[in-house]
Amino acid sequence: MHRSSNIEIRNRRASFDYELLENFKAGMVLSGTEIKSLREGKASLADAYCFFLNGELWLKNANITEYRLGTYSNHYAKRDRKLLLTRRELQKLLRKTKEKGFTMVALRIFINEKGFAKLEFALARGKKNYDKRESIKEKDLRREQERRD
Repeated sequence: MHRSSNIEIRNRRASFDYELLENFKAGMVLSGTEIKSLREGKASLADAYCFFLNGELWLKNANITEYRLGTYSNHYAKRDRKLLLTRRELQKLLRKTKEKGFTMVALRIFINEKGFAKLEFALARGKKNYDKRESIKEKDLRREQERRD
């Protein structure tokens, strides 16, 4: 049974604050109430990022709201969640993030065709203020072009 879902939680500020270099998709280790809350679309990736701890990749600051019908077994909304990647991808990311200025930023959470929650994140470098001004100018120019067409 394939459950195609249109649940997609995005981090809209990521592309504005960071220069996104390379995207990755990872599985997430979730509890039962977390996946139910995700299916309702109750999550936020506003300040979410990934980090390494003991050779494992973790997601920090992702807010998955407590499930409204959850009982005493409900989850903590801002807990760290383990991400699942292949060993080769983990080693590549570990090497890259040791370089100065690189970080891993959460972009979106979605549910794939098999019904599993996945996180898309990017290896990124922070933008300076003048880079952000350039991004705003480019967006305004694109908007003007669309109005004229």
